[in-house]
Amino acid sequence: MSEEKSLNFIEEIIEADLATGHYGAIHTRFPPEPNGYLHIGHAKSICLNFGLAIKYSGKINLRFDDTNPAKEETEYVDSIKEDVAWLGFNWTNELYASDYFDQIYEFAVTLINKGLAYVDDSTPDEIAALKGSPTEPGKNSPFRNRTIDENLTLFTAMKAGAYQDGEKVLRAKIDMAANNMHMRDPIIYRIKHAHHHRTGDKWCIYPMYDFAHGQSDSIEQITHSICTLEFIPHRELYEWLINQLEIFPSKQYEFARLNMTYTVMSKRKLLQLVTEGYVQSWDDPRMPTISGMRRRGFTAESIRNFCERIGIAKRENLIDVSLLEFCVREDLNRIAPRVMAVIDPVKLIITNYPEGQSEELISENGPDETYGSRSVPFSRELWIEREDFMEEPAKKWFRLAPGALVRLKSAYIIQCNSFEKDTEGNITAIQASYIPESKSGADTSEIKVKGTIHWVSVAHALEAEIRLYDRLFKVENPSQEEGDFKEYINPDSLQIIQQAYVEPSLLTAKIGNHYQFIRKGYFCLDKETSSEKLVFNRTVSLKDAWAKEVKK
Repeated sequence: MSEEKSLNFIEEIIEADLATGHYGAIHTRFPPEPNGYLHIGHAKSICLNFGLAIKYSGKINLRFDDTNPAKEETEYVDSIKEDVAWLGFNWTNELYASDYFDQIYEFAVTLINKGLAYVDDSTPDEIAALKGSPTEPGKNSPFRNRTIDENLTLFTAMKAGAYQDGEKVLRAKIDMAANNMHMRDPIIYRIKHAHHHRTGDKWCIYPMYDFAHGQSDSIEQITHSICTLEFIPHRELYEWLINQLEIFPSKQYEFARLNMTYTVMSKRKLLQLVTEGYVQSWDDPRMPTISGMRRRGFTAESIRNFCERIGIAKRENLIDVSLLEFCVREDLNRIAPRVMAVIDPVKLIITNYPEGQSEELISENGPDETYGSRSVPFSRELWIEREDFMEEPAKKWFRLAPGALVRLKSAYIIQCNSFEKDTEGNITAIQASYIPESKSGADTSEIKVKGTIHWVSVAHALEAEIRLYDRLFKVENPSQEEGDFKEYINPDSLQIIQQAYVEPSLLTAKIGNHYQFIRKGYFCLDKETSSEKLVFNRTVSLKDAWAKEVKK
């Protein structure tokens, strides 16, 4: 009998709430700001919030925190919806913080009427100077004691567009000596004359995150508002605003965000990589964005499995990217059909095979018969990997060498007879003879060989471009290194092989299809494939090559 999986701390809270009847049902939300593409860190939050709603038969909202129009675009909204759906999740409601701008404005008016908010004419530098420090209390703004009527008049004028950006702000009146800096009269509204992707030019004042977020949760009656640890200092303000407004008491809970080796998770830094041309786009397969990982060939199931394995904790830690790579290898080993592709080709000529003749051989699509099989053409001239031939073989070399015997995958045993080199010493062609009675599946030769190599028939091969992707950074934690994080970009993160060859069965491949290139790794067909050339991205190698580097 399998051991029951223990609950994480958020599940313990939810089960206690449900057991005591505190909530009849749970309601969670995933609230991204549409100012960039989602990354693997967001995937952890998605899996947590959607997973809880599924496990406890609750509801979940996909709510866009669109309170900063200068940085938000419809393109990002569309990409976020695509990523969440691709990960395998459905939301109960699609909502936007901008849906509530009228109501949030009225919340601000309520605070003013209660004497708990005031319009401040101070500059950002003046506000910062008066804020104090963690060890010293702040000082009151000279505008803190404006009357309720004066504040209502000024706030109405702010909404009507009477002032320029930065000329005035609305602040909550709390305590300038509070230990929590977030409680020292935080700004809750600012002026921003910018076109909004949904509300157009209706508004020129916008609520700050801390004012819009908790109130949106309350409007939607979110029971468990789950966010990452950096929002712990914000929780006191979250609860203060809800209490003062006397609205539905949503509760905030924090968990450790995902930090992963050899990458960065900051949207600002990811945007720099895109805008400064270090990567091709947000969906560049080297990026930790969900769209980039999807394009590279990561599967939704492997990402969900990764998020489940790392678990939910209250302490920050650094997750080794090798675990993510393990998860995708595990999934692709199960679902990816095996095919033959030659990435660094050299020609092999079987001199005793009849010229102009070819035959169809049967090759298995997977590790056992349940995966089925396919027909692969075989002929006199084949492409093989250059690394599968050694002119002067090393000890325990079981591949091709002068006089050596080797099996061609799903085909015949051959023996190398000779080879040719160019003036620079590069092998240009290899001659071999085959043993007709050694055909795979019908071998009567009784010859035993230790090595098997893959191949592609020259006459039938499809030309392909192969993109070999590796980790984007050459250090484990680029954000913690001295200097500019971009100094640590791995110069070998992308290698493009312009002329490789794949077997003809791949002519029917569709964008995003996954394959194991036998002995080479897992690959998928890229969206830049054209009628002239197939383009394949390497998702991950068959084994963790970096583990060997660490041991050196």
